[in-house]
Amino acid sequence: MEWLNYHHLFYFWTVVNEGTITAASKKLRLAPSTISAQMQELEEALDEPLFFRVGRRLELTEMGRVVHGYAQEIFTLGREMMDTVKNRPTGRPIRLFVGIVDVLPKVVAYRLLQPVLDLPERVQLVCYEDRFSGLLPRLASHELDVILSDTPVTPLDKVRAYNHELGESGVSVLGTKELADGYRRDFPRSLDGAPVLLPTDNAVLRRTLDEWFDGENLRPTVVGEFDDSALVAVFGQSGAGLFVSPTVLEEDVVQRYGVQVVGRLDAVRQRVYAVSAERKVKHPAVMLIARSAREEIF
Repeated sequence: MEWLNYHHLFYFWTVVNEGTITAASKKLRLAPSTISAQMQELEEALDEPLFFRVGRRLELTEMGRVVHGYAQEIFTLGREMMDTVKNRPTGRPIRLFVGIVDVLPKVVAYRLLQPVLDLPERVQLVCYEDRFSGLLPRLASHELDVILSDTPVTPLDKVRAYNHELGESGVSVLGTKELADGYRRDFPRSLDGAPVLLPTDNAVLRRTLDEWFDGENLRPTVVGEFDDSALVAVFGQSGAGLFVSPTVLEEDVVQRYGVQVVGRLDAVRQRVYAVSAERKVKHPAVMLIARSAREEIF
């Protein structure tokens, strides 16, 4: 592998920015001959001339302009890195890399992330959706800042990560007006034999619902099982069956999909976690997600 001497690149970058070797030598507190020698070594390493003389002035060659462009990016990024480490403001947007477990209701994910866009600093959201097992390695390798999940990380996952419970809610049973009118009476006994749309076994909520149905001796008719919660709502909107959503977001789902509330199951709880690689969250956007979830959503 060919290595670049960044000291040489820095001297070159300073000379271009200052305009002359003399001005750069004053800024760097080095002898002009030292800087000239360092730039010559850079040209030899790159095997390209970076300057040509016009009278007593140095002008950049075409390759010199290319190298200066890269140097500009490298040292600007370096300054921004130090500003970030030292918690000083930078001109770049805060980037938040979020993993979203595929079975987490989309309305929940949206409500958790929406406050981030109202931060005074510019924030760029980068969201990835996958199963929890697919997202954890990316969190461990610091590709992700946080995972929004319906399940906590456990010692069996063999990943150093920490759970931050954002809140919990009962669930509401929803459906079209026709279905709601038919199954609202004698709820929840009316769910016995009712057509339902459920999450797949990958979701903690599905397992919790199955346990509750068994405990109540109810046997609904499972019309469909879905990994994607948004797809469940679309099928529910069409009248294919009843579906569930966290009660705290009931109003959002009713307005978005034009459905009605059949009833509420307070004994069935859905929990939401922010899973991070840090015991104490430091990313300002993740801190806002946690605070907003606890104070406003749940």
